[in-house]
Amino acid sequence: MPAKSAFIPDNAYLVGGGIASLSSAAYLIRHAKMDPNHITIFENLATTGGSMDAAGKPEKGYLMRGGRMFDREAYTCLYDLLSEIPSLANKGKTCKEDIIEFSAKYPTDSHARLIEEGCVIADATKYGVSLVDNARFGELLVMPEDLIQGRGIDDFFTPEFFTSNFWYCMRSTFAFQPWHSLIEFKRYCLRFMHEVPKLHNLSGVWRSQYNQYDSIIAPVTQWLKDQGVKFEFGTEITSLDFEIKDNERSVYRMHVTRNGTQETIPVAKTDFVFVTLGSLTASSSVGSTNQAPADVSQSNAEDDPTWRLWKDIAKRQSDFGRPEVFYKDIDASKFESFSVTCYGDAFFKRYVEWSKNEPGTGALVTFKHSKWGMSIVVPHQPHFSNQPDNVKVFWGYGLFPDEVGNFVKKPMKECTGAEIFTEVIYMLAFESDLESILSTSTVIPSMLPYTMSQFVKRKNGDRPNVIPKNAVNFAFLGQFVEVPEDVVFTVEYSVRCAQVAVIGLCNLDREVTPIYKGWHDPAVLVSAIKTMLS
Repeated sequence: MPAKSAFIPDNAYLVGGGIASLSSAAYLIRHAKMDPNHITIFENLATTGGSMDAAGKPEKGYLMRGGRMFDREAYTCLYDLLSEIPSLANKGKTCKEDIIEFSAKYPTDSHARLIEEGCVIADATKYGVSLVDNARFGELLVMPEDLIQGRGIDDFFTPEFFTSNFWYCMRSTFAFQPWHSLIEFKRYCLRFMHEVPKLHNLSGVWRSQYNQYDSIIAPVTQWLKDQGVKFEFGTEITSLDFEIKDNERSVYRMHVTRNGTQETIPVAKTDFVFVTLGSLTASSSVGSTNQAPADVSQSNAEDDPTWRLWKDIAKRQSDFGRPEVFYKDIDASKFESFSVTCYGDAFFKRYVEWSKNEPGTGALVTFKHSKWGMSIVVPHQPHFSNQPDNVKVFWGYGLFPDEVGNFVKKPMKECTGAEIFTEVIYMLAFESDLESILSTSTVIPSMLPYTMSQFVKRKNGDRPNVIPKNAVNFAFLGQFVEVPEDVVFTVEYSVRCAQVAVIGLCNLDREVTPIYKGWHDPAVLVSAIKTMLS
């Protein structure tokens, strides 16, 4: 068989500054040997990272709208990317080595994974799944996706399933809701089957030394800049023009708004255009210690630039996806997180004494009885590269921001940062130190209307392929494209679609990094079954 003839584009235009675009640029340089000076990344915001953001200063407080967990087996594409990205924290190391060494030094072993009412630590090893629901699990795992498209998790399992410890572990670890896609739930159960015996203490979790921005986004961005990649911030791509000719589809023009000025960029067939579709943090709002985040209406939410672009693209061809499936109902996808900066030791001392976990070793603490569906994460300190020793940070989230709290009798979405932290303090029975903790803390809440939108019920065709049929110079990236067998809401998914795009359009003689398929391993399968039946 003759060797493939690789194609190297003249120019590459990457729309969006998140991890999918950053990975694409890295692979164009690394694998396609493209001239970095001919790669441009367009970003509407003032920084890279997209939904993998984190920032702040000690005097004003730190903000992280979410966190990222990894494991040894499943994140093969991410580790491939980071294997050649120099660490900013540890000279002479790669970012992949950072994660491996840090996770070995600070292994996760939660002693307070699930919490019952009265601040009682539950025995999370007892998953509590009935024989009926276990039988349905077996049925689900072998059922073709075509037979369950458009169905929710609650269409398949009994109501009792959603009161089991297994569900609370899955819900809090991956942010599932009963009404979410059964297809996505099935993919997760397969993709992370090797982690089922460890869900009760999350001992399979790996983490980075710092937050997701400082440990991943910043070093990748810096490496790309060092190579010569161009970044245009404050730039919105508003539309793409497509040509269909001789059974080929291509982009021939981009419409751009720079600082309020509308322009066009001509695109040749020998250029590439990669577009990140949608965003998990679109239309988000941020509050403060004394102010709740601004309420976001449905109409305003779906008018975010990321959705507007995909809506415009989807009008052009029937197989470019159906963005309305993912943006039409923020009540099914909203999520509220909060970031806490502590300037005293009161909270952290109480937390360590109660949980028996040092910061960074416990992962998620989930309050089963919380009406807000609340969990907190206390990471290793420092969690930011510019964080002083005398400042501590942690974050948490609520899956039901419309609900009234257990102790603070207001919907979470209407609460100030101080009120949300008050709910946490009462949940942990730390109220004797309430005043001293609150008076030495800054709390920043964030309302995120679309953080769970990638989990909504969907059907075939709702998500476009990374490289649509007969596409010669364009690809779609991000959490709303179709990558068979892989799972959304992971960094891995975004990096994998970048590999698919670059290897496919450049016709490279190499394979996409294989998906780890633990469910094909009899030992993994037996271990998971034993755990579920115990």
